[in-house]
Amino acid sequence: MRTNSGRGLQPNVLGTFDTIVMAVAGSAPAYSIAATTAVLVASVGLAGPAALLYCAIPMLGIVLAFGRLGRIDVNAGASYSWVGRTVHPFLGFLSGWALVVSATIFMVAGSLPAGAMTLALFDPDLAGNTALATATGAAWFLVMLLVVAGGARLTVRAQLLMSGVELAILLFFVVAALLHTGYAAAFDWSWLGFSHFDGPAGFASGALVAAFYYWGWDVTSNLSEETRDSRRTAGLASLVGLGVVFLLFEAFTIAVNMILTSEDIRAGGANVLGALGDAIWPGVGGKLLVVAVLLSTVATLETTLIQVTRSLFAMGRDRTMPAALGTVHRRWNTPGVAVAVVGAVALAMFVASTALGSVGDVLSAAVSAIGLQIAFYYGLAGIAAVVAYRKTLLTSVRDFVLGGAWPLLGALFMLWILVEALSRLSAASIAIGIGGLAAGLVPLIHYWRQGSSYYRPARLDATRAIAAEERYANSASQHTDYADQALATDF
Repeated sequence: MRTNSGRGLQPNVLGTFDTIVMAVAGSAPAYSIAATTAVLVASVGLAGPAALLYCAIPMLGIVLAFGRLGRIDVNAGASYSWVGRTVHPFLGFLSGWALVVSATIFMVAGSLPAGAMTLALFDPDLAGNTALATATGAAWFLVMLLVVAGGARLTVRAQLLMSGVELAILLFFVVAALLHTGYAAAFDWSWLGFSHFDGPAGFASGALVAAFYYWGWDVTSNLSEETRDSRRTAGLASLVGLGVVFLLFEAFTIAVNMILTSEDIRAGGANVLGALGDAIWPGVGGKLLVVAVLLSTVATLETTLIQVTRSLFAMGRDRTMPAALGTVHRRWNTPGVAVAVVGAVALAMFVASTALGSVGDVLSAAVSAIGLQIAFYYGLAGIAAVVAYRKTLLTSVRDFVLGGAWPLLGALFMLWILVEALSRLSAASIAIGIGGLAAGLVPLIHYWRQGSSYYRPARLDATRAIAAEERYANSASQHTDYADQALATDF
C-alpha cells in the first residue's frame, strides 16, 4: 500500500497533548454550533439534543475502529488505506475520495461563516451578503493555507492559541446559560427522548446533521505519520476529543432550546451563537461568541486542510492519483503540491458558491452533502476494523465489544442514516453528495488500469500485525538490556 521511495512527512512532530488539541479543533465546537444549529432545528426541531446524543453512541464505535486500525497500520491516508486492505481496494479508494470531496466542499462551507461573522462584527447587515462574505471567507482560507503549508509545528502552535481562547469563551457562556435560573426552568427532559422526531426518516435526517457536528476528530489518524507513538496516541486523542466536543454540543444545543425561539434561530442563521450570546449577555455576549466562532472556523479550516492534503499525499504516493501529489516540500516537510492543488480548487469553488444563493442556502446544502460522505467513509472504516480484527474478537469480552460489536454498530448506523436520509434531502444536497462520490470513479478506473500496486494490496490482519509489533518491542527491549549491561561493564 505504501512506497518508501522519496521524501516522507516529518515524523515525531506532535505529542499527545498536541494531538488532542487537533482532535477538538477538527470537530470545531463553536463553528459547528453556529453553522449547523439552524440546519439541525430545521430537520428535527426540539430533538436536537437527542440527535446529538444518539449519534454520539455509534460515533464512539467509529472512534474505536479508527483507534484499533491505527494500531496496525500507520498511514496518512487512514480509512483510504484500511478499507482498501481489508474490504476492497475500490471501496478503499472511494472512502479516501469521500474525505477529499467532503473536506474540499467544507472549504466553502467553513469559510462562509468566517466571512459572515467577520462582517457581523462591523455591520450585522453585511453578514447576509453572500459575495462579500465569500470574499472575506476566502481571505481567511488563504491565511490558513499558508499556515498549513508552513509545516506541522507552525500548525500546532496556531491551534493551541486559537482553540484555547475558543474553549475558554464557550465554557464561560455555557456555564452562564445553564446556571441562570430563568433559563434553567425551561429545560425539558423530552428533548433527550424520541418524541420530537418525525419517524425513522426524521431521526435519520437529524443523525446525518449530527454526524457533521462530530466530523473532524479523525484528523489525528491523518497526522499519524507525524505523531510520536502514533499507534497509541492517535486513538487516545480521538477518544478524548470526541468526549470534549460531545459535552459542548449537548450543553449549547440545550441552551439554544431554552433561550431562543425557532424564529430567533432562523433569523440568526449562521450567526445563531451571536443571538445566543446577546440573550445571555446583552451588548457584549454576541460579540464574544462571534470571536469564538471565528477562531473555531479558522482552526477547523486548518485541520480540514491537513486531512485533505494528507489524504491526497497518500493517494499520490500509492499512484492512485497523480504521483506529484505524493511529493513533500524540501523545506517545510508538507505535501506542497497537494496544498497548492487544494487551494486552487477551493478558490474556484468560492467563486461558484456565490451563484447558490444566501449564506444559509449554501450552508444547508453543503452540510447535508458532507453528512452523506462522512457516513459513507465512517461506515466503511467501522467494517474494516471488524474484518481486520476478526480472528481476535472471541478471545475476550472486551475484544468482542470494543473491537467487534461497537464498531459494527457504528458502521451499520452510519450506512443506515446514509440510505434513510436520501429520501428527505434536497436535490442539491444529493447531487453534491452522491455526485461527488461518483466523480471518484474516474481516477479509480484510470489508475486501476495503469496498474497501481494499491489495487493489489497486502491484506491487513491484526493478528500478524500485533505479533510483529510484539516482536519489535521485544527486540527493542533486548537491545536496551544489552546496552545497559555494556554500560554497567564499562563502569
